[in-house]
Amino acid sequence: MHASNFAEAKRELTKYYASLPKDKEIDFYCQVPFHAVYKGKRVSLELLPSSNYTPRNKYTKKGKLNLRARRIEWEHIMPAYNFGRHLECWREGGRKACQKDPTFQKMEGDMHNLVPAVGEINGDRSNFRYAQAPKDLKYTEYGNCKVYTDFKARKFYPANYSKGKIGRTYLYMSKTYHINLNPKEKAMMEEWAKKYLD
Repeated sequence: MHASNFAEAKRELTKYYASLPKDKEIDFYCQVPFHAVYKGKRVSLELLPSSNYTPRNKYTKKGKLNLRARRIEWEHIMPAYNFGRHLECWREGGRKACQKDPTFQKMEGDMHNLVPAVGEINGDRSNFRYAQAPKDLKYTEYGNCKVYTDFKARKFYPANYSKGKIGRTYLYMSKTYHINLNPKEKAMMEEWAKKYLD
């Protein structure tokens, strides 16, 4: 489950998901089915039509088709910002400055922390923290997908079926790479890890 870097991890995960039976290829946040598309030696993972997800933006600001709403990308459950910011290279120049740092490469390529996600949602979530959704929240941002990006509060509310994996992944990353979680976040991740069993 480890790769030497993010690029290798993406290649290995793409090959793995491309080899799965069709009914096993679903994205992490919305449970949208996807399939492998081959173009020569290159393989990409593209969404299949589904009532589980409607793009928030069908078109980009430039009026072009939003291609991220049609493809699968590899989402870090714990964002690079969270696991990289305690490193010296990150303090010197962010993610770009850490690309040759072996510790960062190992964390960025750790496949325990990577899941297939709709590209648009991966982009929207950015490095926002996961949070428990308000009880009256209307999940309409992505059609029938039960996630919500609160851009103003910089929070991301995942569906219940994703919370167990999220909680266990955060605890794994924290323990494996000595990443401190704030007490409130740690308590939420511990609760999710126990309450939501996959």
